[in-house]
Amino acid sequence: MIFFISGFLVISYYVDFSEENAMDMDSEEVIAIQKELDSLRTIDIASKKPKIGYTLGMSAEEIDRLLAFRKENKWINSVEDFKQVTKVSDSLLNKISPYFKFPDWVNNPKSKIKYLKRGFKDKTFKQKVDLNLATHEQLEEVNGIGKVFSKRIIEYRNKLGGFTNDIQLYEVYGLDYQITNKVLNEFTVKTPKEIVKMNLNTISASDIATIPGISFDLAKRIWEYRILNERIKSFSELENIEGLTKRKLQGIQLYLELE
Repeated sequence: MIFFISGFLVISYYVDFSEENAMDMDSEEVIAIQKELDSLRTIDIASKKPKIGYTLGMSAEEIDRLLAFRKENKWINSVEDFKQVTKVSDSLLNKISPYFKFPDWVNNPKSKIKYLKRGFKDKTFKQKVDLNLATHEQLEEVNGIGKVFSKRIIEYRNKLGGFTNDIQLYEVYGLDYQITNKVLNEFTVKTPKEIVKMNLNTISASDIATIPGISFDLAKRIWEYRILNERIKSFSELENIEGLTKRKLQGIQLYLELE
């Protein structure tokens, strides 16, 4: 059938059908061929869609939000996280959430503490090395930190002009949660870079976009939220803004204040 349809398309492209040989586009044969073509196009489009998401009943927009979130090297660690990121309805969430599986420490706080501390003992502030003075060699002594990550940490530190708070280390590209915690058991910010905070209730979207780790699109969403609500009284109000994770929210508070 496919060969027949392909042949038909080729012939119709190259052959000039005169009025004498004009094809009746309303004939049953032509309508049947058109339906077959439409069916093949539908199959082709469906084959390019993320199968798992569509099988679960998620829309294209919901899947796109999830994929965009994962491209930032972030993880879904709870049903609540999944809902906040994808914006799926409660009815769909109730239907698909039984199929979710998360690490044991997500549901068991005691297990989380044990998991994060495995392989090293907590050090005091005094015992830790200043993260703003750490060398490549010192960083590479941490299990999981090689030449690539030590270079990224120092490059990001230079980009910031120095770390202001330990939380900024979580913004280093590709550095996962567990390894970051290992680094912060050995290093901490002892000589923080001073930041002149901006008033979130008066600055522009462009000003917000100057904050490290904040894209212009996200900055615009934050700004639009403020405009719609006239002013922001608490940073907790921003928690439901798409793309603004709890970690990013903590990070931007180093640069912003509310007046």
